[in-house]
Amino acid sequence: MADIAIPLNGTSAAETYINVEKIVKACKDSGAEAVVPGYGFLSENADFSDRLEAEGIVFVGPSGDAIRKLGLKHSAREIAEKAGVPLVPGSGLVSSPAEAREIAAKLEYPVMVKSTAGGGGIGLQKVDSEEDIERVFETVQHQGQAYFGDSGVFLERFVENARHVEIQMFGDGKGKAIALGERDCSLQRRNQKIIEETPAPNLPEATRSKMRSAAEQLGASMNYKCAGTVEFIYDEKRDEFYFLEVNARLQVEHPITEMVTGLDLVEWMLYIAADMSPDFNVPITVTGASMEARLYAENPVKDFMPSPGQLIEVKFPEWARVDTWVKTGTTVTREYDPTLAKIIVHGKDRADALNKLRQALNETVVYGCTTNIDYLRSIANSTMFETAKVATKVLDSYDYNANAFEIVSPGAYTTVQDYPGRVGYWRIGVPPSGPMDSYNFRLANRIVGNHFKAPAIEITLNGPTILFHHATVVAVTGGNAPVTVNGEARSMFEPIEIKRGDKLAIGKLTTGCRSYLSIRGGIDVTEYLGSRSTFALGNLGGYNGRVLKLGDVLFLGQPNIAACTLPAPVAEPTAAPKALIANVDNKEWTVAVTCGPHGSPDFFKQESVIDFFKNSWKVHYNSNRFGVRLIGPKPQWARPDGGEAGLHPSNAHDYVYSLGAINFTGDEPVILTCDGPSLGGFVCQAVVAQAEMWKIGQVKPGDSINFVPISFDDAVELKSKQDETIESFTGEFPALPKQLSEPESPILAQIPAGETSPSVTYRQAGDRYILVEYGENIMDLNLSYRVHKLIEMVEIHKTVGIVEMSQGVRSVLVEFDGTKVHQKTLVDIFVAYEKEVAFTNKWSVKSRVIKLPMAFEDKKTLDAVTRYSETIRSDAPWLPNNVDFIANVNNIARKDVYDMLYAARFLVLGLGDVFLGAPCAVPLDPRHRFLGTKYNPSRTFTPNGTVEPSQFGINYH
Repeated sequence: MADIAIPLNGTSAAETYINVEKIVKACKDSGAEAVVPGYGFLSENADFSDRLEAEGIVFVGPSGDAIRKLGLKHSAREIAEKAGVPLVPGSGLVSSPAEAREIAAKLEYPVMVKSTAGGGGIGLQKVDSEEDIERVFETVQHQGQAYFGDSGVFLERFVENARHVEIQMFGDGKGKAIALGERDCSLQRRNQKIIEETPAPNLPEATRSKMRSAAEQLGASMNYKCAGTVEFIYDEKRDEFYFLEVNARLQVEHPITEMVTGLDLVEWMLYIAADMSPDFNVPITVTGASMEARLYAENPVKDFMPSPGQLIEVKFPEWARVDTWVKTGTTVTREYDPTLAKIIVHGKDRADALNKLRQALNETVVYGCTTNIDYLRSIANSTMFETAKVATKVLDSYDYNANAFEIVSPGAYTTVQDYPGRVGYWRIGVPPSGPMDSYNFRLANRIVGNHFKAPAIEITLNGPTILFHHATVVAVTGGNAPVTVNGEARSMFEPIEIKRGDKLAIGKLTTGCRSYLSIRGGIDVTEYLGSRSTFALGNLGGYNGRVLKLGDVLFLGQPNIAACTLPAPVAEPTAAPKALIANVDNKEWTVAVTCGPHGSPDFFKQESVIDFFKNSWKVHYNSNRFGVRLIGPKPQWARPDGGEAGLHPSNAHDYVYSLGAINFTGDEPVILTCDGPSLGGFVCQAVVAQAEMWKIGQVKPGDSINFVPISFDDAVELKSKQDETIESFTGEFPALPKQLSEPESPILAQIPAGETSPSVTYRQAGDRYILVEYGENIMDLNLSYRVHKLIEMVEIHKTVGIVEMSQGVRSVLVEFDGTKVHQKTLVDIFVAYEKEVAFTNKWSVKSRVIKLPMAFEDKKTLDAVTRYSETIRSDAPWLPNNVDFIANVNNIARKDVYDMLYAARFLVLGLGDVFLGAPCAVPLDPRHRFLGTKYNPSRTFTPNGTVEPSQFGINYH
């Protein structure tokens, strides 16, 4: 909000906001005339106030002398006593433990032993009996010296069920003072305020008036200047109040006074500092009631431990006053105070203000670090607060029933997922994530009565132990694992009642690879790109974009409050019918696939296709949510290499993969799963049917898979039956359809090349994808433009059933809903569209030139090559060194590789992927075409259109 910001360059308070020299320098560098003290750091530092005065800079606060006198509690008591302010029976400075024993006996126990320089709850201890007084005295004495450089200690009588009521006071520095009302700040935890309100409830008007007068007397007696807060202990039982201390600054909770008075207290401070004090004779009118809740980055389930992190979503109610410094993307560090925001409301009376506070808290959303928002909601909705039965120690015994559970042991790889995952972003390289076994995931949610979109927990191989802080209902499905509650066995596939304090343990899986834990109401994590699923490799979604760890606290969904956007449960908890439980007790799996998009005779020999279905494939140990790698017979290729796409016959120009694609990365296949890459340059022989992907989520290293081909119609019907089974919760688990007698051709249709148009091939790429390829297996930017025009036509005509169009180099992957449009119908539509595409070689695209730094053979790259060699493929042709590979393939010197690469200019097609890390780049100079294949001097990559190297490309330096 300031016109000028000056960095203090540091990470700790000592390096920044309490560094006097840096602050003074900032004032001088900016020409500032005054310093507004704020709430903490140097705001009550007498030496700082004196230093500013010596430098000719106005301190918008009291003088150093006033701060010094009021900062020491014993001298503040003397000032209050002279002003006629009631004091708690107590002592002056006590010199020895023995003297402390004598004074405490006269005051009567319990007593408070206080450091005269203490603050923030430090140097403050209650003593209940004579046997502890001397020990506590020495402890507080040492604390005062260690923390504040002052070992002075005094004693006060302890007031049972005390309330903390403070008066907002201003002084003009010339003997006049005015009270602007009081605030009740009794709700404290470890002497830190949680919720404040004004006017103070259950306070007789006569007492209220006396408090205000006492504060004015104190300020006037010492010619106090600027804002100050006079704090009192109020004994509600006796209707008596006693002086506690003076904060020689504006308080954090000052906004509630502003709300009921209509005044700007910071403006008042500035006027007084400028010796232009407001008229203290004008009556101050208090209207209505106001409350403030402090939002902290603290974990209320873990004893209010600090909870730093990056905030991934922040929303506050627009109708309320919110004083905050955070927003989405803010990083909260552990070096500073944990306050994130003050949520302030104003009502016509206390009941109205309380309702508004509850509403504001229910609308507050903060994800990325754990906050006390659930704790604040609990307090605001408590009978204790509603009836104003408040006291400074009431929260010490408050029974906070946290809507949360805690990870006691995280298991092997435990994440939050939802169904169907992150849909609609495949074209830009963001995978859907979601459950690997969506059938058992949905079954778990169905058992507890959740909406199908409720997030739940995926468990891999070994499960977590979870402590529940709130009663709920859970269910466990998927691979078999021992399930216990407080050590007692529970059944899977049935609702499990959980009480507050119960500990749920899910052990090592004995069958299958993954289990699923659903919790009624879901898990309260934020949506990211339309999903709550965890994509751990991309560090997004789920719980802070990662797997669950020891000590994590996750909150239960509360669909009844505005901040929670989870759908509410839709049914009562019900055990799953035994007929719907899928068999995961397998070592040998039969998985149905559709053929294509690549097949025989253009990519594989016919005998290779037969071998693919005839043989068993073993699941490789290097399998995970990214992909399931297979070990089996070496494919027989129908071509010697990938042509312009690469040296190996498995190479293709980059195209967008289907989920479930069985992709040949060289001679080794891998099934691309829910966290897998969307884009690449390897051929795919078959795609696992949607309804069969749950099996890929359950296979584990060492298992074997037999693939069987099925038709598109059978695959769609199988998926529909599976969905109906989950929805109705009746019938039997759908059986596999009849497999095809012979693998079918993946080519659905072809259009031959015309005089002005390229050939088009329509390939089956699963039961929800069609891969449309243009032209021959060469690089031609006009083909990319043709893809662009097809996507444009689909958008214009709003083609029914299309989910997403994902562009490749010379292809487009069309995702569609087979229940809305048949595969054949869609192909016919695309063929018709081709007739409408007008020929042009005068196209243009918006472009810009970008210069990027580049490092060659850096340590991280070389380490990655080593990992690849050791864990995936040790005989790749480009091993052990990329540079030597390029040099050898092109018959050039090693130095030439560097020279050409750094001199090259690339045209970027804008095809990106989360994992590949770079777009597809085409060298604009044919001399520089050496990346991945042999240099072909006869090919040029400058299109016939208006894109020229000077307009479009990247220079690497």
